[in-house]
Amino acid sequence: MQKLDFVYQARAGRVVFGPESLQHLEREVLNLKSERALILCSPEQKATGEFVAAQLGSRAAGIFDRAIMHVPMELAKEARSVARELRADCAIAVGGGSTVGLGKAIALESDLPILAIPTTYAGSEMTPIYGITEAGLKRTGTDLRVLPKTVIYDPTLTTSLPVGLSVTSGINAIAHAAEALYSRDANPVTSLIAEDGIAALARAIPGIVANPSDIEARSHALYGAWLCGTVLGSVGMALHHKLCHTLGGSFNLPHAQTHTIVLPYALAYNREAAPEAMKRIARALGTEDAAVGVYQLAKANGAPTALKEIGMKAEDVEKAAEIASANPYWNPRPVERDAILSLLQSAYEGVLPQ
Repeated sequence: MQKLDFVYQARAGRVVFGPESLQHLEREVLNLKSERALILCSPEQKATGEFVAAQLGSRAAGIFDRAIMHVPMELAKEARSVARELRADCAIAVGGGSTVGLGKAIALESDLPILAIPTTYAGSEMTPIYGITEAGLKRTGTDLRVLPKTVIYDPTLTTSLPVGLSVTSGINAIAHAAEALYSRDANPVTSLIAEDGIAALARAIPGIVANPSDIEARSHALYGAWLCGTVLGSVGMALHHKLCHTLGGSFNLPHAQTHTIVLPYALAYNREAAPEAMKRIARALGTEDAAVGVYQLAKANGAPTALKEIGMKAEDVEKAAEIASANPYWNPRPVERDAILSLLQSAYEGVLPQ
């Protein structure tokens, strides 16, 4: 029998889950002891932001609809200033990781509670991890102040998420759980959650591709994203996330697509160093090999599988390897510059991971 010796840290947070659960928004704002909410969204999600504001009526202080990827420092400062000017006493982040990230950046330097309404499967709403980009470099950190106090998961709000982005957003969530399984902070509780999260998304993604309006598939994807985000918020990150933070922050590659492309190669890199984690990932995917299974899940459902497909330049591969190797996150296999260069070259070309 395996010896049990671990630390598990639960993160406080309230979750309201289910189709049409947005109807409880005013109740949840009042539950935060708040009266005036600033709604955050991206330009693309402005209509959804306005819909949420309409649900709140006079309790909506205003809409800040300029959230973008990787949270530029200047934008975070401006959003904080707008919140003060409008006398908002909470912020509602509606959308994906970019908007939730903006909410976190506001919370990091103020006492505004954040309520998140995810419309993608990024899962960042369940983590105390933040990322802010300044002078071309993305700085990440962990601070419990940025963890949303309440999350409303309403699958009906995800039906408008394009199929392609649904797939990459879902695989982005799988990446959170995959790394949680071989994190140095992994424990039996987070590992159970991680495996179930991967399995839920692996089932849901083909269902969404087959029928984008399938609420049951959308519900399972959102459930999986919740679980995957939860474990990312409970354990540390490793090589995969370091690579994606480098590619996103320094080369401005799209977040979910980058995670989708890089994950199979990061898993292949760590295959021999974390065999039990790879076994659980493969089991959740219903495949023989974790790395190949993720690659095939992406390819079969129309997701990009090569960095060159999403704007990476060939001459930047070596530079990315240098940046990612210079200050690496903990990883079960040592991070070596030449091996990372080989990994990124394979990801650039999109070859089957070895």
